[in-house]
Amino acid sequence: METPLEKALATLVCTFHKYSGKEGDKMTLSKGELKELVKNELGLGEMKEGSIEKLMKSLDRNSDQEIDFKEYSVFLTTLCIAYNDFFRGDSK
Repeated sequence: METPLEKALATLVCTFHKYSGKEGDKMTLSKGELKELVKNELGLGEMKEGSIEKLMKSLDRNSDQEIDFKEYSVFLTTLCIAYNDFFRGDSK
């Protein structure tokens, strides 16, 4: 039986691959794919072009104009920390 954490990890991986490769390399997210993922999967609605540019620049550590799985996982880790801090009531 799959545990909740195993299910969550599988969802993170499957979500990446649901969007990656639509515009090129199947192992990376383009800016457009990242924008679609954030809009559809995080419920943030439509992002302004400047916002997606800033997000892309901050995640794209090797400056190849694409987000690989490692860069995506850093994004998710950052979100998890922010969620944890919010629910703990931290104001750091």
